[in-house]
Amino acid sequence: MVDLAHIHAARERISGHVRRTPLVSATPVRAPEAPGRPLESSLLLKLESLQVTGSFKARGATNKVLDLIEDGASVDVRGLVTASGGNHGLGVAYAGWLSRIPTTIYLPANVPAAKVGQLEGWGARVRRFGEVWDEADQEARSIAERDGLTYIHAFADPEVVAGQGTVGLEIVEDAGEGLEAVLVSIGGGGLISGVATAVKALSPGTRVIGVEPVGAPTLHESVRAGRVIELGSITTAANTLAPRRSAELNLSIIRENVDDIVLVTDEEMTEAARWLWKELGIAAELSGAAAVAAWLTGRVMLGPGNVCAVVCGAGTAGL
Repeated sequence: MVDLAHIHAARERISGHVRRTPLVSATPVRAPEAPGRPLESSLLLKLESLQVTGSFKARGATNKVLDLIEDGASVDVRGLVTASGGNHGLGVAYAGWLSRIPTTIYLPANVPAAKVGQLEGWGARVRRFGEVWDEADQEARSIAERDGLTYIHAFADPEVVAGQGTVGLEIVEDAGEGLEAVLVSIGGGGLISGVATAVKALSPGTRVIGVEPVGAPTLHESVRAGRVIELGSITTAANTLAPRRSAELNLSIIRENVDDIVLVTDEEMTEAARWLWKELGIAAELSGAAAVAAWLTGRVMLGPGNVCAVVCGAGTAGL
């Protein structure tokens, strides 16, 4: 398991290599009325869309790679390998570039071509395999074992989770008192595992709400079942939120620290991305706008305090 000490250690390790992103107030705000959202509630945005590589993933990947180097672990000269829906791959590519370690990223077919150019810009080799992340991940693991490469999991790794947890540290420190809830999108569960661990340790009264696509309710269904389940199909365009299966590490943390998981549609995420751009000039990808979609639609019953939504990835969805 990951605790607050791990997250503080991660922050010290990655300091100077990733950005402390701003927490900005979106109020006064023009938003449609929705049940569950008091008119007096105020919205804070944690802009991980401004993180190096364009998402929070740089935090976890950098923490993992630097931890390996510090511990003297054998990071083979042939390099690092991972599978990604796009953003984790960019984080690993950045960590490889930072550490001068060759990196190979496996992408499923549902990752947009634009991500390939970004990955190659950080010096990574890109390979396509399978239709969804889970299939690409199986191939990456096989290649790592065959070629003696160092495999980095996208979400089920304590050092990756600890790195993502630094987002939660910054939110609590910058938001101050009166933080009602933190809304966090869920793919495999690495981000919300880290954020929830930090938030609940520092501000136990703050609710942590996960947000998943209707077309990929991986953790929603796993929490309901009380075990890790594998979805039969994925029907969302938010490919970075779309593994068929999470992992026991993430499910355990989420069951202990996350208050609820709600679902939003692709259309609602698209509208949230449009709203972010038109209202605030913030460009977010589909998954990056998921937490804001939950706020706009009133999916969660909220009090009058501050609500923070993590804008977890940059892009131009809905523009």
